[in-house]
Formats: sequence, structure tokens, C-alpha cells
Amino acid sequence: MIKPVPGTDGEKYIPYEERTGNESIVYFTRDLSAAGLKKAYEKIKEHMVGKVAVKLHTGEPHGPNIIPRDWVENLLHDENELQDAHIVETNTYYEGDRYTTKQHLETLKVNGWTFCPVDIMDAEGTVMLPVKDGKWFTQMSMGMTILDYDSMLVLTHFKGHTQGGFGGSNKNIGIGCADGRIGKKMIHTTPNQPNMWDIRTEEFMERIVESSKATVDHFGKNIAYVNVMRNMSVSCDCEGVDAEPVVTPNVGILASLDICAIDTACVDIVYAMKEEEHHALVERITSRHGLRQLSYMHELGMGNTKYVLIDLDNDEKRLYPKDCVVDLKPFVKED
Repeated sequence: MIKPVPGTDGEKYIPYEERTGNESIVYFTRDLSAAGLKKAYEKIKEHMVGKVAVKLHTGEPHGPNIIPRDWVENLLHDENELQDAHIVETNTYYEGDRYTTKQHLETLKVNGWTFCPVDIMDAEGTVMLPVKDGKWFTQMSMGMTILDYDSMLVLTHFKGHTQGGFGGSNKNIGIGCADGRIGKKMIHTTPNQPNMWDIRTEEFMERIVESSKATVDHFGKNIAYVNVMRNMSVSCDCEGVDAEPVVTPNVGILASLDICAIDTACVDIVYAMKEEEHHALVERITSRHGLRQLSYMHELGMGNTKYVLIDLDNDEKRLYPKDCVVDLKPFVKED
């Protein structure tokens, strides 16, 4: 296991009052429904222009925790700028049901992603995008058809992650836009390393962030983020039916134009929960040093760890993370 870089403290949670820098806007609704998703999207859709890519984790076969298909279908059909959008994905680095394009296409059918075009971006090749100011990369290998899009909506199921601690918008595009054979290998391995899963802690988080930065920089102002805090297992959706049981309460939906701020707000909301509600997810985040994702995004100028949280359910009043989770009932699995 690679030791953490001294001074980066990826396992240490930094309280809001100790953070520095500017504040970004993050919108929040408790409405976990198709209508709630649309409400959140409406606030950040300004720069969704031209041909829009919707980066979504479509999941392993029969995965129980992915964003409901009907929510996404309603959003894409109801919003004028999304009616011709494509869901975009890339093949996996690990062998499984999304390892080859043929397998991936079949899994998409199994999981019901059949209501709009789905572009497996690395099906026909790859492209190198520059990574500005990176310490690990100068460029990252992406699915080739990322170049076909003018805008990207990063639609993310926020949850835990076995290696990354948590999976938010950063993980969604950092790993999810990198192609399955070259880019994902660049993130997960170092030269002459026999075990492709052996990178841990700060270096792995920084590699994800640098890959993410390539996509963020590529789209410029024409990228926006929505995180759905629902069915938050400590496991990623790549674990499918083998994901750990959900023990963290549902929360709501967040939206922002700042990738660092939206992921930071989601983490803050989790930390603001009661001990019995968040212990599993907090342990997963801290034990993997996942908080380094947030501090490194901030260091690379990708956004802010400070933000104004706007309540879309109550006249757009300012919230604090604890206000999002107060009086939550224990999570009950949906039918």
C-alpha cells in the first residue's frame, strides 16, 4: 500500500469554518423523484448547449441502487435542450459485464437504458486530453467520442466507493470518462506493478482528480453537476447486486456548476448526520483517505470547498448541512 503524501491528510475531515477561499452556489431539494431531479437541473442548465452528453453510471446488471431509469427518462424527454442528448459511458477496466462493448450493450438493455441513445465512448477508440498542472499526468486517455459533444451534464449517484472512499461527480467523470483499457489503467496502476488495484490513499485520489480535470477543462463553462443522495451504500454501483446493504438515510438531490463544491456539500451532509446514521459511510470515506479528492480539486483550481447551500423547497433560503439531515427517519428500502 502506498503511504499518504505528508501534509495532505486525506483521512482528516476539515470543518467548514477552517476552510479558505471563495464560496460557490449549491442547490438542494429533498424531493427524491423525477420532479425533484428536474427541479434541481433547472437551476444549472444555463450552459447545456449544442449536443449534450449525460455522464451517468448505468450500473452492473440488476444493480439495486442506481438512479431510477424513469427519473432520467422524464428529465431527458421534458427538457428541450436534453431531448437529443446521449447518455455516455465507457467500458470497465475489470473483467465483467461491461468489460467489452458487446457485454456493455447487453447490460444496458438488462438495466433498462433503452429510452435514448447510449454512447460507449471508447467503443471505437480513444483520444488524449491534456491535464493542466497535474503531478501524475500531462494527459489522460478518454473515450474518443467525448469530442463529439458540446456540453456535459454529470448526473451522479452519490455513494461510497471501495477504493475511492466515496463516489461523487469527481469519480463519475474521473474514472467514468477514461477509457477502459488505457485511461483507467493509467489511474489505477503504476509502471511494473503486478496488482492493478494496489494504489491507495492520496495518490489514487489525486489520479482520479487529474483525470476529472481533463474533462472539466475540455468542456469549460459547458458542464454542470447533479448528485443524487439516495440508496447510499458504502459500495459503488460497479458492485451491482453484491453491493453492501444501505444503512445511510436518503437525503435529496444537489446541483451546482462547481464540481468541488457539490461533492464537498454531499460529504458535509453525510458528516452532519447522527453517528448511527453515517458511521458506515464515514468509515469508508476516511479509511480510504477519500477526502483528498476534495482538497486536491481545490488545489488544482477546479472549484471551492466553501459554498452557499440553497434550499429549493423553502423559498431558496440558505441552509447548513445539518439542516438537510435533521429529523430524517431511518432509511426504508423502496419497493
